[in-house]
Amino acid sequence: MGKVIVVTSGKGGVGKTTSTAALGAALAQRNEKVVVVDFDVGLRNLDLVMGAERRVVYDLVNVIQGDAKLPQALIRDKRLETLFLLPASQTRDKDNLTAEGVEQVIGELKRYFDWVICDSPAGIERGATLAMRHADVAVVVTNPEVSSVRDSDRIIGLLDSKTLKAERGERMEKHLLLTRYDANRAERGDMLKVEDVLEILSIPLLGIIPESSDVLRASNIGAPVTLADARSAPAMAYFEAARRLAGEALPVSMPGEKRGILSKIFARRAA
Repeated sequence: MGKVIVVTSGKGGVGKTTSTAALGAALAQRNEKVVVVDFDVGLRNLDLVMGAERRVVYDLVNVIQGDAKLPQALIRDKRLETLFLLPASQTRDKDNLTAEGVEQVIGELKRYFDWVICDSPAGIERGATLAMRHADVAVVVTNPEVSSVRDSDRIIGLLDSKTLKAERGERMEKHLLLTRYDANRAERGDMLKVEDVLEILSIPLLGIIPESSDVLRASNIGAPVTLADARSAPAMAYFEAARRLAGEALPVSMPGEKRGILSKIFARRAA
C-alpha cells in the first residue's frame, strides 16, 4: 500500500502547489510510482505547474460522482513514466467533494501508487480538511514571515484533531518545509530565521527552499523545478527533502550559508 502525503498550509501563496509538483517529480525520479492529486476544486493550478492543462478531460470530482473511472482521469507525465496527475475540477464547487468519495479514491490510489501526494487548498475549509483526512504524513509549507507561521500553527492543530489518524489516537507525522528563504534578509531581520520558525511550530524540518527565480521560471514553462533545472538551488533542496521523506537521514543545508573561516582557507589553498 502506498503512503499518503498531504502538502498543506494555513496561508495561500506559500508554494504548496510548486512543492507538490517538485516533490512528486523528485520521488518519481527515484523510480517510484507517484500520483499528485489536486484538491483545490474551483482554483485548479497543479495541472499548470505540471504542464498538463491541455490534457485534462476528467477530474477528481468526475471520479467521485461516478462520471468517469479513476484510470480515465489520471494523466501520465510526458517526461516521467512513473509520475501521474489527478486534476481538480475548475467548474465545480468544493461541496462536490464528499468524504465517502474521497476515501474511495484515496484507497484506490494507495493500491496502485507508492506515493499519493495531495495538494491541499489553503486554509481550514472543507477541501483542506478532506485533503488531510487520510494522510499518513503532512508536509506543512511555510514562508519565514509571522502571518504564514501563525496560520501554519493552526493547521498543525487541525492535523492533530481532524484526521483519521487523530481519531484513532495515532500520532500524525508532520514535517516543516520552509520556502522562499533568503539568508541575507533573515540576517537583516527582514524575515524570520529558521530557528525562530522551528521554535514556534516545533515540528521536524524537512527542507529549506531558497528564494529563487528558478521556481517561477519552471512554473511558467509548465514543469516542476526538479525537472526544469535539476541543478538549481531550489531543485537540489527539493531532491534532498524527497530523500528525507523516503526515510534517509540527511542534514539540512542552509541556503546561502556563509562558509566558515576554515573552508575559506582551504578554498584559497586549493586555488
